[in-house]
Amino acid sequence: MRLPDLVYRLYENRLATSLAGAPIPHHVGVMLDGNRRWARKAGFTNPTEGHRAGAAHIADLLEWCSEAGIGMVTLWLLSTDNLRRADEELLPLLDIITDVVDDLAAPDQPWKLVVIGARELLPEAMTTRLAAAELRTASREGLQVNIAVGYGGRHEIVDAVKSMLRVGAEEGRGIQELIDSLDVETIGEHLYTSGLPDPDLVIRTSGEQRLSGFLLWQSAHSEYWFCEAFWPDFRRVDFLRALRDYANRHRRYGE
Repeated sequence: MRLPDLVYRLYENRLATSLAGAPIPHHVGVMLDGNRRWARKAGFTNPTEGHRAGAAHIADLLEWCSEAGIGMVTLWLLSTDNLRRADEELLPLLDIITDVVDDLAAPDQPWKLVVIGARELLPEAMTTRLAAAELRTASREGLQVNIAVGYGGRHEIVDAVKSMLRVGAEEGRGIQELIDSLDVETIGEHLYTSGLPDPDLVIRTSGEQRLSGFLLWQSAHSEYWFCEAFWPDFRRVDFLRALRDYANRHRRYGE
């Protein structure tokens, strides 16, 4: 083993040891950002190579989460804004996402998959395969992996309000009654993530320090950790640093 590799391994082990007994987030949201910039840095002219490299790295992250005792991960794989990209990039990206979800749902994998987002914005063939992957993993008891595809926080909140109004109208409630019933809990029941816990920690790779619409409603009290590495270069040591930083914070929940 080369000396740099040995030093890295020792540091990684030291980080892992330091987390023994430390508070660990139950739910981690991850913004897998920087695939296209990684491709350019690596000399590729086609951004699809970056998306492929990023997709191949997802299973590594899930293994790290399972080892750390994390119970739930939400991965943002495709935003509603991404759907406006040119077909020559978007269509291969949709195929890559669908394939990686199929891979995560393979019989030899332990993860339970839940797809969140505006499925009506996606091609029918894609939504059919995503739904089938969910069904195949529904009885699994391992790490729950929420796949955010065709997801945007503003879009989600608008859809939640529409859903609430639609249900109220079907129940014959008047506008004033609907207004009076409007509260945080009611809207939460109509979000894509209804029934799921809010994320304790949100990680974003690539050096960008903004949410860009990821889990806008759910992350009101989340802790954030931003990493300079592009997603395909995100290492276990980076992940452990995020957990260490989380463990050292005092969560006040707005108090």
